[in-house]
Amino acid sequence: MDGKKKVRGEEQRSRGAEGSGAISSAPPPLRPSAVPRSLPGQLRLTLEMIKFSHTLFALPFALLSAVLAAEGIPRLSVLFKILAAMVGARSAAMAHNRLADREIDASNPRTASRALPAGTLSVAFVRVFFAASIVVFLAAAASLNRLTFLLSPVALALLLVYAYTKRFTAASHLVLGLCLALAPIGAWIAVRGSIDLLPILLGLAVLVWTAGFDILYSLQDEEHDRRTDLKSIPSVLGTRAALVLSTVLHVAMVPLLVAVWKLSGGGVLFAVGIAATAAALLYQHAIVKPGDLSRINTAFFTANGIVSLTLAAFGIADVLMRP
Repeated sequence: MDGKKKVRGEEQRSRGAEGSGAISSAPPPLRPSAVPRSLPGQLRLTLEMIKFSHTLFALPFALLSAVLAAEGIPRLSVLFKILAAMVGARSAAMAHNRLADREIDASNPRTASRALPAGTLSVAFVRVFFAASIVVFLAAAASLNRLTFLLSPVALALLLVYAYTKRFTAASHLVLGLCLALAPIGAWIAVRGSIDLLPILLGLAVLVWTAGFDILYSLQDEEHDRRTDLKSIPSVLGTRAALVLSTVLHVAMVPLLVAVWKLSGGGVLFAVGIAATAAALLYQHAIVKPGDLSRINTAFFTANGIVSLTLAAFGIADVLMRP
């Protein structure tokens, strides 16, 4: 009788936990049918895992930089190689990040359902995808010009090192920003074969923008990072200080963009793009508050998508409208 009561009690506690919305740290068991068997299915799941659609964040800045460098539309062959290099570099970096963090992801309720910790993708397959992405990046960089070829291993090393920075420094947000800042700088070099002040300023704008929104996004993992001794601005400084620092970084983006506008001889359209960018930054800070992270995804995806697309669209249009 005691044994039956104990079983019934455990069942009741289990049902109570489910009803209260308690979250288990372990991912749910997988059904065999949920694991893709075909190569296209595994590739699709890999692209979802690395958030391939987020390439949209840095790509518009690279295109803007390329157009500024060419003072018009660059050759289509150059644009294609820039796109290939960006896709290869980001895919390699994200695949490596998922491989390096698979045990950490498994311990975090928010990320436990990702493909590697959940078991829907094998480590071997992701490693093959990672290697192929590196080949695409290096081949595209080598085909552009001598300087992109020489700098490509340095860029790749930085992208791969980023995966480990959260283990020892809260400045990991800035390192991520530096990784994305390579996009406009690399695109400029791809077109001109040299470096200049303008792409560096645009890269710095991307750096502070990325670090700012990455701090906001990491607010979701503040308690987990603190519990597992992972370094992030929220886990080290707390929510309020993190929001203040994110705001400071985003404010710093605006004068950097103004400097790019002046240096490039920008007109009214480019100025409108910068104003729209400032409005989108203001919006995301208005909807994320201490104790209320319910709209963090809107701030991260929608507002930052507007930042990159709007600025690039108006900046490129400004260049093309010049006499």
